[in-house]
Formats: sequence, C-alpha cells, structure tokens
Amino acid sequence: MNLKELENGSVLLFGKSRAFSSDEFASQMKFHKISVCKEFNDDVVVVIDGRMMTPYEENTSDALYEKYSKTLEFISIDILEKELAKYIDPDTLLMSLKLSHDKARLKSFIQNSMLSDELFLKLLKMYSWSYEDFFENDDNRDVSSAFILRFYENIERNHNVQYATTGIMHLVAQAKSTELLKAISLLEPIKYNHKIQLAIAMSIYCDDDMQESFYKTNNLEILEALSINKNLKRTLIEEFLKDEELGRNVARNIELTEELFELCKSHKLGLALNESLTLEMQEELLSLKDEETSYSLALNNNINEKILAVLLKSTNQDIKSAIYENKSTPVSILEEAYKNNLHYEELAKNENTPIEILYQLQLDSRYERFVKTNAGFGKHIQQENMGWEA
Repeated sequence: MNLKELENGSVLLFGKSRAFSSDEFASQMKFHKISVCKEFNDDVVVVIDGRMMTPYEENTSDALYEKYSKTLEFISIDILEKELAKYIDPDTLLMSLKLSHDKARLKSFIQNSMLSDELFLKLLKMYSWSYEDFFENDDNRDVSSAFILRFYENIERNHNVQYATTGIMHLVAQAKSTELLKAISLLEPIKYNHKIQLAIAMSIYCDDDMQESFYKTNNLEILEALSINKNLKRTLIEEFLKDEELGRNVARNIELTEELFELCKSHKLGLALNESLTLEMQEELLSLKDEETSYSLALNNNINEKILAVLLKSTNQDIKSAIYENKSTPVSILEEAYKNNLHYEELAKNENTPIEILYQLQLDSRYERFVKTNAGFGKHIQQENMGWEA
C-alpha cells in the first residue's frame, strides 16, 4: 500500500492499533491526512483488521470482504503500521521527544516493533531509568521487555525470558555486534548487575572503548573477566602481563599471533593451554622440556597429534592422565588404553571416548558417576531418547 494514495481518503479500522498507541496512531493518521472511521461508508477505500477485534467486527469485516473484495483493499493493521513507520523522520521525532519530556510517548515508541533498530537504540538512550533496576518499576519493566523482545534470538521458544534480567544476560551471550553490546553496556541498570558487566567484558565484541571503560573501574573481578577476552587490546595485554594471574589468563585466552606468542612467553603455563597455538608454537613449548608446561600442553583441547605422540612417551602419569581425558585425543588412542585396562577414570570423563566403552565403564560403580556427567554420553542419551535411574 501507499500512504500518499490514501491522502484525504478514509479507512475503516476494526479493532485497535498494535505497534502504535491509540493516541499516536491517531496522530500519525492525522499527519498523513487520512480519516479513520469505525462504520462503513462510501468514502472508505481500505478496510483494516486491527488488534482485539470483537466477534461483531470480525463478522462485519468478513461480510464486507465478500461484497467488496474486488473494489476495496483489505489489509491487516501490521501492514499499515509498517508503512507509517517508514515515514517517521528520526531527527524530528527525537527532537520532539527531547523538547516535550513526554516519557509516556517515548516509552510508546520504544515499544513500537515497527521502528528500525537504529532508531530504537537512539530512543533507548533518551529513556530515564530513574536510578532503578531493569524490572524494578512498571515503566522499566516495559522498556526492558521491549528491548529483549526486539533482539533476543528465537524468542518464541522462551517468551518468559523477556520478563527477567536473565534475558539481558542472554542478549550479551547472543550479541554478534559491537553496536548491540555497547547499547547494553550503556544502560543505566547495568551498574546494578555485576554479572552482566562481567559477561560484556569477556565478549569478543567488547571494543577498545568499552575495554578501557572496564579497565578504569579497577574492579578486580571485572579486570579478571577482561583478561579472558580473546580480542583484548594491545595496551591492556601488556598491562595485564605484568600481573601473574591476569597475565596467565591473557596468555591462555588471547588469539595468538607470532608477536603475541613472544610477548606472552613469561606465562608459559597459560600459553601452553591456548587453543590458538600453531604446531610450531606447540613444538617450541615442548622443546623447553619442562614437565609443568608439557602437562599444560596435554590439557590443551587443540593439541596437535604430533605433539600428542611425543607426550604419550612421557613417564609422568599426570601428563598421561591429561592426555586420556583430553577430548581432542584420537579415538584410536582411547580404544587402545581401554583394551590395555589403563586410565579408566580419564576415559569415563572424556566426551570423545566411544559410546560402547562408556556403556561398559558405566557398569562399574567406580566410574559410573563420571560417565553420567560426561557431555558426550549425555548428548548420546538425548539423541537416543533414553534415560538412566538417578
């Protein structure tokens, strides 16, 4: 449909508007010089099925369609409201809301699902949370719900999440853009939700500005979360490497380049656990002939088979145990260990252990608990639609 073609015309609306509030809908229609009537007359050119239609209205709409479907246009309210949203000038709207301080109207637009994400985020910045948490009052609850509803993936599978702070946490985990993550980080109630701050600090989409902001808090928990970020900015990497614990986190989690590998060598135990190590980097760490470093390599879930073969020759039982518990260890090696009655406990924990072996280990009370908590075995049970007694 085209709003320009409806100018100075009339539409028949059954029920109510959906995305726009009643007042805002009326205002928008008046702006576009379109009359809205509740009874059919000869001036009507479009019939609209709105929200919350009564049985009488539904019957009337059906009757009109049967009689006038070839001469009138029949649409849903969603189509009209989507068209109305296209003609909203963002700058004019933002200025109007800023000057009027009309919180109710602002909230109404925030709840309008027809607006673009870009405009929505600009409107959200204007909203005052009244120094309260996301769901601490009715207005905040409505705005938080609208925010979660707009960006949450597969919301239809978990409707209740839009009414809980966990919904914001899920958004952080789902966020695939710096823009969305930054919008969340700037929400006033974030300061009441420490766990959300930590989740943002760890996200690979947390950009340099956000990282700097978190760093300046000097909060130990936030700094620790930031040190786990794979995309940590260079200046913070250098700063954290001066600290034993934070430096170990950086060395273990940062996405390595040859330059960063050299920079992180002072934290070799953390470095040996880094899953972005290349074969050449693993070989260099192995060449140190340090058992603690070799043990860390044996725990690395991305260990190269060439390195694994060398470590298997170790007489250190801790290193061997780590290998047999490592999910990246080839099945053939795990099968050989089982055949030789070795490392049953580690095999029971390893999600890469063949299901047939896990079934056998489950029969032994010493390993039953490990099998039941094995992620690979649990996935198999779900796929097979089976269960066990607790």
